[in-house]
Amino acid sequence: MSLLTRAEYRAIAERIDFPRAPFIDGKYRKGSGGTLATVNPATGETIAEIAACNAKDVDFAVSKAREAFDRGGWATLHPSDRKDVLIRLCKLITRNRRELAVMESLDSGKPIRDCEQIDIPEAIHCIKWHAETADKLYDRTAPAGDDAIAMIVREPVGVVGAVLPWNFPLLMLAWKIGPALAAGNSVIVKPAEQTGLTALRVAELAAEAGVPRGVLQVLPGDGPSVGEPLGMHPGVDMVSFTGSTETGRRFLRYSADSNLKKIVLECGGKNPAVVLEDAENLDSVAEHIVNAAFWNMGENCSACSRLIVHRAVKAPLMERLVARLRDWKTGDPLDPAKHLGALIDREHAKKVSGYLKQKGRKPVAGGKAKGAFVEPTIFDGVKPGDALATEEIFGPILSVIEVASMEEAITVANDTDYGLTASVFTANARRAIRAARAIRAGTVTINCYGEGDMATPFGGYKTSGFGGRDNGVHAHDQYTELKTIWIDLSDPASGDNIP
Repeated sequence: MSLLTRAEYRAIAERIDFPRAPFIDGKYRKGSGGTLATVNPATGETIAEIAACNAKDVDFAVSKAREAFDRGGWATLHPSDRKDVLIRLCKLITRNRRELAVMESLDSGKPIRDCEQIDIPEAIHCIKWHAETADKLYDRTAPAGDDAIAMIVREPVGVVGAVLPWNFPLLMLAWKIGPALAAGNSVIVKPAEQTGLTALRVAELAAEAGVPRGVLQVLPGDGPSVGEPLGMHPGVDMVSFTGSTETGRRFLRYSADSNLKKIVLECGGKNPAVVLEDAENLDSVAEHIVNAAFWNMGENCSACSRLIVHRAVKAPLMERLVARLRDWKTGDPLDPAKHLGALIDREHAKKVSGYLKQKGRKPVAGGKAKGAFVEPTIFDGVKPGDALATEEIFGPILSVIEVASMEEAITVANDTDYGLTASVFTANARRAIRAARAIRAGTVTINCYGEGDMATPFGGYKTSGFGGRDNGVHAHDQYTELKTIWIDLSDPASGDNIP
């Protein structure tokens, strides 16, 4: 999609009628938990006051979700019919894509160029992919001999809680509701309290597309008021969470202390980019690493925030990285010329800015911060045990660690509690595969940065993930239960079926 001008995006922003209430049982309703101020991170101005929810609203939404599920108007609908409804939702999102892109940029501080060219198209693609998959997944039979048939079938889990992060509000919404709705579940979404606007608008579009009332609901609110009651609720069968590892642990405790609901966690990362001495085309390598480290202001769980580089190619690669950063301008998120916008809020920006002040060490690029804006910054000479190398900063800071061998690079890459993604750059296919096998991460890319595509599962090892994967058929499967149906075909008259 071609980009508009800054003035045109601002004109769209002025015309938007922002959602201001929870979406429960098919319509916007007054929440019971006061209000949430939705603040534009770039300006500090309040965009909208949204009626927030609390445990009372969670109870009501769960009851309506269960009613919808038991009614069967969605759960037992033919998969082809669910597909048709979700395709209509994709068409409505496409029709309203510019409004959603501007809303997302205002709400989260994300650059409008990313919202237009990445987040909105990928969200549509995700929902469409799972919609098209819904009527193409076959159940199975198991070998059972001549006297029985063993069927293994999928059934929707039931009521699903989807708890979203603030860094990719719309795309993570799609990652959850695409497979969950395609499988026939009722879904209750808790968006991050900072970024609830697009989730509310999509729920409204889903109702317009034909998703029955109670099947998709959105409850704005904070963690104690909505997240915890959702995690503890005995009427919720599953929670899928994307966010910090610390909060992910809480949902495991909520499950243990309630009904042992299924929990799927996609959490943090401290992801390495390993550049070996035989890496080809350092210009291309530099482009991938800059994108990996600074895309979305580094507010990305799969960001490659550690560059582990062989000393033989470090100097020429560093020159290229610094040169590449000149094109990455920070500023007004609604300006399509800017690659980086504002961090999510002043509190998070203050935390990230704290890493810019390293005792006895100056950045080789960037290093400045003002308000919610932090320049893309590169630190050289980082040691594996340094805070820059171990802590998930979740901001535009790249730490460079020099190594002398592939074996040392792998050791440093795995020296982390996380294991979400990694990248390896080398001209030798055998070394590339060996490195990819040796690195403990859910996704390893070779000679590029990325997360795979919608057909490949995404999730992590160690404290980066638990219980399942987003994307691909694996995501669809995690929103279903497996049931065995055993049919006895033996002849009762023969007595063969009597123990």
